[in-house]
Amino acid sequence: MSTRNLLFDIAMTHLYGRARQTLTSIIGVALGVGFFIAMAAMMEGFQGFFTQKIIDVSPHIVMEDEFRERPRQPVSWFFGYEGTAISLQGIKPKEEIRGIKNAERIINTLSQMPGLHISPTLEGQIFYRYGSTDVSSSLKGIEPRKEKKITKLENDIIAGQLDDLLTHSYGVILGSGLSDDLNAKVGDTLTGISVAGIIKKMKVVGIFHTGITELDKNVSYSLLKDVQVLQNRANVINGIRFALDDPDMAEEVSRQIEGQFQYKSVSWQEANEGILSVFVIQDTIRYATTGAILLVACFGIFNIISTVINEKARDIAILKSMGFTEGDIQWIFIFQGVLIGVVGMILGWALGYGLSVALGSIRIKMEAIITTEHLYIVYDVMHYFWGGVACMFAATVAAWLPARKAALLRPVDIVRGASG
Repeated sequence: MSTRNLLFDIAMTHLYGRARQTLTSIIGVALGVGFFIAMAAMMEGFQGFFTQKIIDVSPHIVMEDEFRERPRQPVSWFFGYEGTAISLQGIKPKEEIRGIKNAERIINTLSQMPGLHISPTLEGQIFYRYGSTDVSSSLKGIEPRKEKKITKLENDIIAGQLDDLLTHSYGVILGSGLSDDLNAKVGDTLTGISVAGIIKKMKVVGIFHTGITELDKNVSYSLLKDVQVLQNRANVINGIRFALDDPDMAEEVSRQIEGQFQYKSVSWQEANEGILSVFVIQDTIRYATTGAILLVACFGIFNIISTVINEKARDIAILKSMGFTEGDIQWIFIFQGVLIGVVGMILGWALGYGLSVALGSIRIKMEAIITTEHLYIVYDVMHYFWGGVACMFAATVAAWLPARKAALLRPVDIVRGASG
């Protein structure tokens, strides 16, 4: 029998001698790995679903008809003004007609950029009246053919078709929540009253459902030229929407666009910054929770091996006197920690998969930011890999600390202590 096999047999004998404590430590490790996998599958599933929803239903970048910083007043450019006792107060902002100036030139210029799809829009508030019900909505003027390249609106339409906007004068597509509030369906005729005071009869040609509550309850779409008439803003747009072949590049591209044309350009990451920051908190909670479980399990491993070392002090002295090196003694106890870690890891993988399946089968009805009827679970092999890595690292460290102490024990001191 080789030395390494002998060391392994001794380690197994020690673990069998304290079977109950060994089993407790294995269960602790398995719980840590299992909960890490299940929480990662659930949280990343929701995060991925939400992010994909945002990418599908919203443009990746929106150029707005405003500037990120207020323009400086002419007097502030006067030489010697800065840092003096002169103060500038009571400034009345210059009244300007809102809208993106030279929009056609901007669109033509940016159309040359590869991987970038562009669609102009005019957005404004409108009141819909149907029977005795009045509901306010944000009405977006779009060009259907271009809209198909910007969002997945066409796929979210549950009644009617997007192209029906082209065949109906003042046709409108309502969000599902908005249509419920109005109690209107496809084919009904609403009265649309814009903030400009223009009143038009508008026919419902479609209803969409994205699953994002804010959009479904507060947004409607109509043909761009019709919205320009309703808002009394002929040939004016107040937004240019962009879609990228690579949505992750939205922040960088939006900075380039804003730097070139000065108009405020907002990426989907910036627009949803508050919600995305919550994901960071979720991940922190996940790592803290599973880390605490693994830490408790490591204390169990540390306690078992420390107890075994105290109980087997005479055995350690005998082994050293027989020629076993300090490294051999260390390996005996490290083997014990690794064995607990390996068994706990395998059981944890099984537990994590089982918990993931169980969570995925739970049916819930949530109507908050996103409407959903179940939890979204991601089955990713990397969750199992990193759970295993964390488990083995923790188990090895927990075993190495007392093993190092055991290797430093001297047979003479052990025998003297026993005889005293």
